[in-house]
Amino acid sequence: MDVNLVLRSTRVITPEGTRPASIAVSGGTIAAVLPYDAEVPAGARLEDVGDDVVLPGLVDTHVHVNDPGRTEWEGFWTATRAAAAGGITTLLDMPLNSLPPTTTVENLRVKQEVARSKAHIDVGFWGGALPDNVKDLRPLHDAGVFGFKCFLSPSGVEEFPELDQEQLATSLAEISGFDGLMIVHAEDPHHLAAAPQRPGGAYADFLASRPRDAENTAIENLINQARRLNARVHVLHLSSSDALPALAAAKAEGVKITVESCPHFLTLTAEEIPDGATEFKCCPPIREASNQDALWQGLADGTIDCIVSDHSPSTADLKTPDFASAWGGISSLQLGLPAIWTEARRRGHTLEDVVRWMSEGPARLAGLTRKGAIEAGRDADFAVLAPDATFTVDPAELQHRNRITAYAGKTLSGVVTSTWLRGERIADRGTLAEPSGRLLERNN
Repeated sequence: MDVNLVLRSTRVITPEGTRPASIAVSGGTIAAVLPYDAEVPAGARLEDVGDDVVLPGLVDTHVHVNDPGRTEWEGFWTATRAAAAGGITTLLDMPLNSLPPTTTVENLRVKQEVARSKAHIDVGFWGGALPDNVKDLRPLHDAGVFGFKCFLSPSGVEEFPELDQEQLATSLAEISGFDGLMIVHAEDPHHLAAAPQRPGGAYADFLASRPRDAENTAIENLINQARRLNARVHVLHLSSSDALPALAAAKAEGVKITVESCPHFLTLTAEEIPDGATEFKCCPPIREASNQDALWQGLADGTIDCIVSDHSPSTADLKTPDFASAWGGISSLQLGLPAIWTEARRRGHTLEDVVRWMSEGPARLAGLTRKGAIEAGRDADFAVLAPDATFTVDPAELQHRNRITAYAGKTLSGVVTSTWLRGERIADRGTLAEPSGRLLERNN
């Protein structure tokens, strides 16, 4: 292959560990990972990033882009710019809160057409599983969605209703018939209905309205369904650490279940959230510091497979000071890597751990075999990080359409100095290139 780029650093994170290396790129693909002082092939451009760390581009499999239909909330143009600025080179878009939702092939085509010219990074799509669209699941699978999302409690938007246990079983049986993947918002509606519901600005009241038992019960039911039907399932945005023992036991037993958590659950705590600060509202909720400690242990022992953003933005007017009525969602697409690295390093973890959780793990979940690692044959997708540099989060500097963030004013470690997609620099210290992302389909 004709090498056109060599990216060199004293610290390159590869599947074999971190080492000085020169990465040879040909036609957007990693041709070889060479010794640091390897001769640059004739005609190739050398980019030496010094001591900055070269990571495989991050993969975020949980992003609400909300385009079309609610594009004022985010949109593919702004979401993918924010992702690129944060070192993310691939995202998978959730089937809601766009209008239409991605629940039929026709709706998928609408969304793909909207995204095509706006994507600064590679973009794929989840389908949605609703009570009345079982007939659409196989066609969506064949059309290239990466799996199917369902809710077990109300989603917050009327066009995407939840599944009850019987409907979940019906959809799981259909999806397991073609070895598809169901990804699940797991909160039990009966526990939520029984919890105290007090409107107002007190975070303690909101936390009480989304108890751990709601997650724990829903996850236990999901484990039972997956076991019975031999189905592949994935638990979205795990918040309750109480569910970790059941999840670990299910994995050990051979149940086909994987688990994600999110930067906000791993870096923010209930104790620090001021009353009325609904930029911190999400469902399930941010819980106590002791719960967070247990989630980190779940990452360390492998019960939790990956960390993804659950970027769920809205317009400012929907973030009212009343936790009961405010939109539930946290915007963190651009900030996930430094937020996690800041806390991971404090807890004794390495950047290799962060790569496993935020690049390799999500790529494996989605079956993205060309993503998630720096090795020959993979896409030449990289995030270049100055791990010791710090910055204070200024919402005005974010690429998100609505710059409301729970991280405002926080000082974080790790500055993304550049991001590369298939060997082309798409972000350079805050300057973004024109869109060059591709639309991805499962196994393509």
